[in-house]
Amino acid sequence: MSQSGATSKIAFLGDFPPRQCGIATFTRDLREAIADMHPDWVCPVIAVTDGGRRYDYPSEVRFEMPEKDAGAYLRAADFLNISHTNVLCVQHEFGIYGGPAGSHLISLLKRARMPVVTTLHTVLQKPTPEQRKVFDQLAQLSTRLVAMSEKGAAMLREIHRVPPEKIAVIPHGIPDVPFVDPNFYKDKFGVAGQPVILTFGLLSPGKGIEYGISALPEIVGRHPDVVYIVLGATHPNLVRAEGETYRLSLERLAKKLGVERNVMFVNRYVDNRSLTEYIGAADIYLTPYLNEAQITSGTLAYCYGAGKAVVSTPYWHAAELLQDGRGVLVPFRDAPAIARAIGELLENETHRHAMRKQAYLAGRDMIWKQVAHAYSLVFEEAIADFRAAPPSRAVRLAVTLAKEPVGLPLWRFDHLLRMSDSTGVLQHAIHSVPWFEHGYCTDDNARALLLTTLLENLEESTPELIAVQSATAAFMQHAFHADSGRFRNFMSFDRRWLEERGSEDSHGRALWALGAVVGRTQRESLRNWAAELLERALPALEEFTSPRAWAFAVLGLHEYLRVLHGDLLANRWRHELSERLLALFTRNAAPDWPWLEDIVSYDNARIPHALILTGYWGERHDMLQTGLTALRWLQEHQSGAGGCFRPVGSDGFWERGGEPASYDQQPLEAAAAVSACIEAWHVTRDDWWRQEAQRAFEWFLGGNDLNLSLYDATNGGCFDGLHPNRINQNQGAESTLSFLLALAEMKALSHETLSFSDASAEP
Repeated sequence: MSQSGATSKIAFLGDFPPRQCGIATFTRDLREAIADMHPDWVCPVIAVTDGGRRYDYPSEVRFEMPEKDAGAYLRAADFLNISHTNVLCVQHEFGIYGGPAGSHLISLLKRARMPVVTTLHTVLQKPTPEQRKVFDQLAQLSTRLVAMSEKGAAMLREIHRVPPEKIAVIPHGIPDVPFVDPNFYKDKFGVAGQPVILTFGLLSPGKGIEYGISALPEIVGRHPDVVYIVLGATHPNLVRAEGETYRLSLERLAKKLGVERNVMFVNRYVDNRSLTEYIGAADIYLTPYLNEAQITSGTLAYCYGAGKAVVSTPYWHAAELLQDGRGVLVPFRDAPAIARAIGELLENETHRHAMRKQAYLAGRDMIWKQVAHAYSLVFEEAIADFRAAPPSRAVRLAVTLAKEPVGLPLWRFDHLLRMSDSTGVLQHAIHSVPWFEHGYCTDDNARALLLTTLLENLEESTPELIAVQSATAAFMQHAFHADSGRFRNFMSFDRRWLEERGSEDSHGRALWALGAVVGRTQRESLRNWAAELLERALPALEEFTSPRAWAFAVLGLHEYLRVLHGDLLANRWRHELSERLLALFTRNAAPDWPWLEDIVSYDNARIPHALILTGYWGERHDMLQTGLTALRWLQEHQSGAGGCFRPVGSDGFWERGGEPASYDQQPLEAAAAVSACIEAWHVTRDDWWRQEAQRAFEWFLGGNDLNLSLYDATNGGCFDGLHPNRINQNQGAESTLSFLLALAEMKALSHETLSFSDASAEP
């Protein structure tokens, strides 16, 4: 595998012990098997770390990659490239990588310059659109895909259209243990002479252990001394979410059924030696999983290969492995069937031992030595194919870390459409259910009008979104009170205005949306309407004192001037409002507080954003520099654990001389930071700003203090904020529109960044 006698380097990417999960164990065991077979090979590990956890990794782990840190994936790719890795062996399951459907992994693979062999721990029969998109990219970027069963290989060919020559079938590896009588180990656990049923693995509701316990009364009736050992700690993710609720429910069930003396819970994650002894002591291995769609089970493979009689529900891996009498299959969620199958095996010793022997002999092809040999051949093939036809990703060497676009979610507008009607966009929701009681507001309808107009530019508009655009425009028209020249803000669900004039901020947001319509829509009649209404609404700015209202208006006027740059009135107002902002900075700012007020409160990044725009396009260097300085200061102080984006919280804001409030963190702050940092990148081409935009956007996807996603991938909504220990589960219009606006800007940036990178690479 090596060139000119050089030592081969095979890097392994996945979870790794001491992280407690099946993929971590698999990655370790596969790496050890390869290293044992090829002592001259170097086998470093790239370990994926979950949820802000810290692990004391062994020396073979050369690079740690926090799952939510998009930048870490690119740095890992650079590490692999620089260290001349011959092959990257990836362990894939959607849930272990960050980004929507684990899309952060794709950015790593695009950047890597070596063949990739990907082991698939999950193959989905019905992936979501986001999962399908990520998996298709994964398949394209992998030189070889390893399925652990023939069923998995068939699904790759038939569902995902992967060419057969790209697929290898290698079973899940197992330890090479002797075929021993279970009585040899039973005394270690105080069950000598007793029939032993075993289930092992991390506990979670999908394992169906309650059905195994429910089968015990019938089994105990015929075999009173039987012991059911449930071996394994509760899954760490489940513990973090709800503690030991599931395990306690199993214990209560055993007591309720009167079989508590026949159940042994071993609540710990055991090492390989202890696991071998527990498996050795079992007469029957029970795997009562509830879901058919499991393409591989390491626990099943271990026990099958150790020569255990297996009773299992017919999930895909079990149905394939236990065919031809090598085990017993029972229906899902059927405790009586489990009881009958186990009872018959306990009472027919000859049949049980014949089944054990058949499984043990068939399992010799699954021991780690054989599996390592099979992987070695696949590595050789991958290197040969890669050299013969390097994929396009291998030549994208000029794209730097700062210019690699972040993996972005697919568009979903379900929740936005649910929050919209013929009147406009409703303000609030209880969870994801529209809350009629709070009616509508101009703020949110302006945001929705802005979004639907940006989507036109991105060619993402649909008839449903055009209907939202029309409804929000009509709302804005009705909100404008001709006599006062002001927009009203709040409207009840029965269409009654609740005030004569709205806030200055809502007026500014209305001007922002109108300016964007003028500057971006392809609908000429809509543009004409927006230009006329904007002109009627401008005079009210004369009396405004809110710096945020000034900033919103500046953003809208900039949009307007994209196409009507000769409008002297609009240009005068843009400069007038920007001068007001600059004057506040001049009076109030200091080296340690470069801000225009004595408090940093809400929608903060919009203020320097406005100065950056006017300073750049108006050739006012002092204004541009003030905006950039204020925005950089803001970004540098909006940083939480591990460098994640932490916006100034609305629970106290940030007063001069104090500390920024950490909570409640609001989506509109992240959206404002995304937008302002993108504009700073536009005018400076300093890639720090692009990275900051990405960091702020990652806040929505879990790059925050709690490592929790505020984006709801099931409906395209966004939760209302981040509290100290939880997410606000409501999905109001402001939050959802903030996320969608940020996504629109990131989508546009992704295309622009690639174009800029390609252009900059030209001679």
